[in-house]
Amino acid sequence: MQNLDIDIRGQVCPSTLLLALKEINAHSGEIRDKSLELSFLTDNREAVVTVPESAENMGYTVSVIKREGYYVIGVRKD
Repeated sequence: MQNLDIDIRGQVCPSTLLLALKEINAHSGEIRDKSLELSFLTDNREAVVTVPESAENMGYTVSVIKREGYYVIGVRKD
């Protein structure tokens, strides 16, 4: 499975969520056939709730990892 990092640090909601949804929709075929996982890099704490909730509602598996100064939100299909 290939991983695509999308750096959205510095963005605030709702921009963070809208950018994430745009990328998820743009790559939905690759995510659904399990050839791609998206990793969103964000420093917006609100996005740690809104992005996973939205992606899970779309049927994706989501992980959130806290790093030094930012979070990584992984979106994939299991």
